[in-house]
Amino acid sequence: MAKKSDKKYLDRWAMFRENISRSTPIDLKETEIAKHKRIKEQEANYEKWFEYYFPNFYTHKPMPFHIKASKRVIENSEWFEVRSWSREMAKSARTMMEVLYLCFTKKKKTWLMISNTLENATRLLAPYKNILESNNRLINDYGVQEQIGKWEEHEFTSRYGFSFRALGEGQSPRGTRNDASHPDGILVDDFDTDEKCRNRDRVKNATDWLQEAVFPTRSVSNDLLIIVCGNIIHKYCTITILGELADCWDIVNLTDKNGKSNWPTKNSPEAIHRMFFNSKGKRKISEKAKQKEYYNNPTAEGDTFKQFLYGKCPPIKKCEKVVTYIDPSPSNNKEKNSSSKAVVIVGLYDGKYYIYKVWLGKATNAEMIGWIGQAYHYMDRHGIDTKKMFIENNTLQDPHYQQVVKPLLEKYRKEHGIKLPVREDKRRKADKFERLENMVDDNNDGNIIFNQEEKENPMMIEMEDQWLGVSKESKEMDGPDAVEGAKIMIDTRVVKEDISYAYGLIEDRGY
Repeated sequence: MAKKSDKKYLDRWAMFRENISRSTPIDLKETEIAKHKRIKEQEANYEKWFEYYFPNFYTHKPMPFHIKASKRVIENSEWFEVRSWSREMAKSARTMMEVLYLCFTKKKKTWLMISNTLENATRLLAPYKNILESNNRLINDYGVQEQIGKWEEHEFTSRYGFSFRALGEGQSPRGTRNDASHPDGILVDDFDTDEKCRNRDRVKNATDWLQEAVFPTRSVSNDLLIIVCGNIIHKYCTITILGELADCWDIVNLTDKNGKSNWPTKNSPEAIHRMFFNSKGKRKISEKAKQKEYYNNPTAEGDTFKQFLYGKCPPIKKCEKVVTYIDPSPSNNKEKNSSSKAVVIVGLYDGKYYIYKVWLGKATNAEMIGWIGQAYHYMDRHGIDTKKMFIENNTLQDPHYQQVVKPLLEKYRKEHGIKLPVREDKRRKADKFERLENMVDDNNDGNIIFNQEEKENPMMIEMEDQWLGVSKESKEMDGPDAVEGAKIMIDTRVVKEDISYAYGLIEDRGY
């Protein structure tokens, strides 16, 4: 007796086949001469071929990146392409149309479908098999493809001569042949997993298996096409390794750097907003998941801080000490590769450190000064009369502070009539990661608490991602570093009035 889950699976694919059949009607009155002419014209233009045979997949006008991608893989018989297209960009659907086009135009014959497990590879192969069984237009033009005895879920050979075989990670691909033909097409899809990417050795072993066992199944004398589909779900994963080796690593996010949809005819701004936020403006998915799945921007799975604790902060005026800390960077742009700037307000109450406000991100120097001004006014509104504000400024940073930051602080004073009381933190600091490690016990004991009222603030979300991503390899730790700076200022302050400091760590320059 079939399991309930099996029945549901079979019912779903039965519906899929029925939908394919209904969506691909044929002209029963078409003559053989007209049919051959039409087929020839369509095969000469693969976009028309896609549109005719796959109307249920070809539902929106393709974008230039779609067309360029198809041109690369169809017109280059020997090619290695990695596609890190966001979800909702049809990377698997377009790949499938391209692959079947190459099959029916006899440009490729023997395919491997590779995934993290055999079950998943078989699932990814199922649309191909079902289309060959039920697409009326393909059957009408190229004939019935199903072969008795050569038509299994994980491996099948069509009457037209091409074949597919599903393989899961670690299985032996050796011996894969179709009428003595070695694989001339390899598809890798959904290969990386979150679990695997937490272990660098597993990632390396899995990638080595592809490079040492799967890809060499080819024939040296015949061309091989490799298409790898997968988002960048971790900074070290099979996709990032293969992407660097590929002829083309095509990275396409849901929107461009200005927030405009990269496929507006399909994914409208309104639809994108609905996907991420509910009617009240609350997030449906975490920023971390959004960045990983739709923007190829994973946050590293850190091995340092095990929690990011939100909680209710006491009134800031009740805190024993309150500090604003600024972690600058010399960059003056918002480019992806530039360092982040950070401004945080931290208060100590009953032995716990509360992070009230966070300003964090890629910003210009002028914007950072604006953040400092906002922090000043936040403390002023909440009754903090003496504002303690410190900026990291070691020997290497000092020229930037003297030449850029100080003039901007003076400009702010002239424009707003407020002298921001920023003082320099001139500590000789250890390695950033080593400094952050000093907060581990306090964090894991629940003594570092982030303001739950700021939970939806994008800058607090960025802080959460950076916090949980802290590791020796992480390049994004400016937010946590600012918290560490504030904590040190609180811990080493001598409790006296005005501006006495412990251990000579701070030099007062009058700002």
